[in-house]
Amino acid sequence: MYPTSDRFLPRLAESHYPVTEVKLFKTDGSVVTLEHTGGSVPVDRGQAIRRTCTVTTADVTLIPRTPADQLAVYGARLRIARGVEYGDGSAELVPLGVFRLDSVDGDPADGPVTLQGKSLEACVADDKFTEPYKATGTVVGAATALIQRSLPTADVISTIVDSPIGARTFDVEADPWAGVQEIVAAAGAECYANADGVFVIASLPDLTTTPAAWEVAAGDGGVYVQGSRAMSSDKVYNGVLARGENTEENVAPVEYLATDDDPNSPTYWGGPYGHRPDFYSSSTLTTVNACAQAANLKLAAGKAPNASGDFSALPNPALECGDIIRVVHPDGTRELHQVQSFSVPLDTGGDFPITTISAKEDG
Repeated sequence: MYPTSDRFLPRLAESHYPVTEVKLFKTDGSVVTLEHTGGSVPVDRGQAIRRTCTVTTADVTLIPRTPADQLAVYGARLRIARGVEYGDGSAELVPLGVFRLDSVDGDPADGPVTLQGKSLEACVADDKFTEPYKATGTVVGAATALIQRSLPTADVISTIVDSPIGARTFDVEADPWAGVQEIVAAAGAECYANADGVFVIASLPDLTTTPAAWEVAAGDGGVYVQGSRAMSSDKVYNGVLARGENTEENVAPVEYLATDDDPNSPTYWGGPYGHRPDFYSSSTLTTVNACAQAANLKLAAGKAPNASGDFSALPNPALECGDIIRVVHPDGTRELHQVQSFSVPLDTGGDFPITTISAKEDG
């Protein structure tokens, strides 16, 4: 959850006027605050580019008409925020992301104009290798080097214990962002650009031990609108075999099989669900411990979808993928869920759908 004041979350459940802000940072150094009529910011942990945005405005002057206009737009950035007014003349905004502006289109005479963007992972992903690239050193160091190869001033923060990796050479035309994810997976982590446009290397919070960041409750004073609960075995794995073999450094093959060892889990390796393994291999994995970290990360994601939820709540722009939320259904049933995706509206109304990837009863 993005840090906010103690007033922010309670205010979401009260009658209030939402505040949204869209700033366009042009390549010529100018900054424009856009008067906008709508749009949304979808956030999805399952996508390589975690955040995208769509903004609608009546300002037809934003449509590039001359080469100078095009130069000012190609490479421009959007910074988007949403928050609340408190009724005492003050307001609090939280960021929703920093985006590379990818398209501007609309009726040049009457509008409306639609702007679309992608978060900064796209800048790394699109900067494909034009010559072989060798990643070495440690997880954090190698991932940071790949990110700053495309974005030299990018901030990268890590919350994991750094560890060495085996040398990995990426071929011409390979995707550097996929390379970043491969490298951090060696430490059981994932990497993404957060709402501030900062790249974060972190592991997925543990549903069983992490405190709930927000309560989505039905009834008076709650933010719950509607919800559903589902179970599916599609693409649900209860074991992951991670393997590494680095001929470049003459390192012997290593491997580790991580399995769901919880007898109370519906996907227990020794239970009626049977054995449904997935496989992962990378030359960055040079030790059994590195294989174990990677296998456990993949396993956490692979077994999580056996219980999922789709909820609609009053919008919370401070929410982050991976957050643990407590859901209180209309019948009083309480569950803990882990957030997979959501979409923040940029208008005063708008639905706020949340999809979760795992759940357990909350006593």
